[in-house]
Amino acid sequence: RFEDATNFPWAMAVTATGNPDYAYKMGVVTGREARAIGIQHVYAPVLDVNNNADNPVINVRSFGEDPADVARFGSAFAQGVQSQRVIATAKHFPGHGDTAVDSHRGLPIIELPRERLNTLELAPFKRAIDDGIGSIMIAHIALPQIDGEEITPLKEYRGGDAEAGAEIVSQKATIPATLSSKIQTDILRKELGFKGLIVSDAMSMSGLTIYFTQEEAGVRAFLAGTDILEKPSDVDAILRGLKAAVTSGRIPMSRLDESVTRQIAWKHELGLFKERMTPLDQIDRIVGNEETQKLTDEIATKAITLVRNDANSLPVDRAKKIAVLGISNGFDGPNTMGSFVGTLRSNGLKFSPAYLQENSLREQVDATRKAVNESEIVIVGLYGRVRSGAKNSVGIPENGAAILREALASGKQVIGISFGNPYILISFPEMKTYLVAYGDMPSLQRSAARSVLGLQDITGKLPITLPGLHPCGTGIQVVKK
Repeated sequence: RFEDATNFPWAMAVTATGNPDYAYKMGVVTGREARAIGIQHVYAPVLDVNNNADNPVINVRSFGEDPADVARFGSAFAQGVQSQRVIATAKHFPGHGDTAVDSHRGLPIIELPRERLNTLELAPFKRAIDDGIGSIMIAHIALPQIDGEEITPLKEYRGGDAEAGAEIVSQKATIPATLSSKIQTDILRKELGFKGLIVSDAMSMSGLTIYFTQEEAGVRAFLAGTDILEKPSDVDAILRGLKAAVTSGRIPMSRLDESVTRQIAWKHELGLFKERMTPLDQIDRIVGNEETQKLTDEIATKAITLVRNDANSLPVDRAKKIAVLGISNGFDGPNTMGSFVGTLRSNGLKFSPAYLQENSLREQVDATRKAVNESEIVIVGLYGRVRSGAKNSVGIPENGAAILREALASGKQVIGISFGNPYILISFPEMKTYLVAYGDMPSLQRSAARSVLGLQDITGKLPITLPGLHPCGTGIQVVKK
């Protein structure tokens, strides 16, 4: 991740626009900028179908819950990337969308039959393969109905990317897809006909390290069909394991030749034997320029989705006393909501700002409660962002949630805006006005602020269902005042 590169909205925001051409253009820019800084292999797009509202790690990274949408938008993005002579990567095969476990913290076990996988989870990957995707990333997820080989946790769990809970560390499971030849070779290679590179998800994730040493995980992943082992926690251990397995004959030379040949072929395809050096003098011109920022802003404008306006609260009544509250599951401080607050203020809105995160001091919580109690309207930015490996991924801290519940119970006007997890409305079903921005990128925050003020049309539609509340496709269309 590069701070100066173009900061596009999350995938779900792109689907909310209804226009797959935006996905293609995003892919073109992503590929062009990656190539300019010397990266020829991009680990995107996410082709997981997010059909589980409790998923703590995919969420807005997905293009939505409809496999046809995920296939259409995801493949468009991949084609854009590869138009720039950069490899795109479809992930996380065979589908990480229907789980409530973060594989950074434990091993998700997905009890789904092959028939269901064929019609839902695998559909976007099939489309990507047909359209020539260059690589596919394998997930640390167990599918007992596909590969039932049982595994048990290591006696000494040495940790992973994120701390796993004791109940997860002691859990028996079946082999993860990362180490399964039935999933990688039999299904992905033979049945689906994929000829590109297979990449593992990070080898340092707890979904793998709870059960296997790095030496054994590396060997088993390679034997299963993986060509590239991503981000080991111990590179030397991985290399030792692979070398010993080749020397002993456990890994046949034919298997090694197969992967090496594939990688050399891709390097040739990308022109890396002719262009061995990246010309650095082009970076400033290509990366994060005015044209790409304009595209980002356009996508953000089209993505904002108005799910509810039962109290007819939009545009906000400037004559009333207003509090603007940000509640975040991160630790970035008030700057988290800087673009939102700045846009409201620059357009003349008068308000009392407040911000809370999990480690906010008691004095901050008390001051926030006072500001909310003294207001007539509360605009709440819900920064429940996807934080891989975090215990409170996609949620908000209780200190802020309690104040929000109090405001809703008081009957005062509350305008909620999700700058992350769109499912958060399920926790506050009594909220009468609710917008979704699908992320906290500056472009999305500015667009959400303009929507609240009635300065732009609101045209986005939900790419997911809010269970028990709103169906997929919900989106109140508003013309700016």
